[in-house]
Amino acid sequence: MMQTNVLVVDDEQPIRDMICFALRQPDFLCRQAESAEQAYTQICSTLPDIILLDWMLPTASGIDLATMLRKKELYQDIPIIMLTAKTEENDKLRGFGAGCDDYITKPFSTRELIARIGAVLKRAKAQKTGETLTVEQLTLESDSHRVFARDIELHLGPTEYHLLKFLMTHKERVYSRPQLLDYIWGETAYIEERTVDVHIFRLRKALEPYKLDHLVQTVRGTGYRLSIREPQTT
Repeated sequence: MMQTNVLVVDDEQPIRDMICFALRQPDFLCRQAESAEQAYTQICSTLPDIILLDWMLPTASGIDLATMLRKKELYQDIPIIMLTAKTEENDKLRGFGAGCDDYITKPFSTRELIARIGAVLKRAKAQKTGETLTVEQLTLESDSHRVFARDIELHLGPTEYHLLKFLMTHKERVYSRPQLLDYIWGETAYIEERTVDVHIFRLRKALEPYKLDHLVQTVRGTGYRLSIREPQTT
């Protein structure tokens, strides 16, 4: 059975434990974070299927985290449900304006929470586009998150997948390491620029057996691009 990976972000341990206890079912895998920074670190490590996010967090707020995630290629499609004690209409409008998919006020019943999670996940699945990207013999299917090299399916990690999707969507354009960090990963303060090199290397290694690694090109002194043209040599 495929489990739904749920990330619960709340600075109060009892609330996180209560939610995870309510989601203690075979089809849910619950992880916890007590701050926006800790949540972002976990998201970078493992993409959740859905985020249950408190508004009032230490340092950066839940609104700040949701706003940042919605701007980034790698994380912008993760469904977010705001769980908060803020009940005013303006607060709800701010939550939805930040990109939250649903807004639940505390206290709430566990049955309602599970039902709302199911509704948000169903809606997110229905909204996925069937976009197919093709460059030479490399094909990426957005709806199924599958990549094919010469009609053979590749098994890429989530970061390599989103990096490839970004480069295929913006082919022939050169992006620096800081730009790729910003567009795909988010705030560059959390991740070193060398991270880009590591994932580019992994992506090329996956394409190499099919003689398609030449598509992912290094532009010396600038960054990376995906191109069908032969790279210039100097």
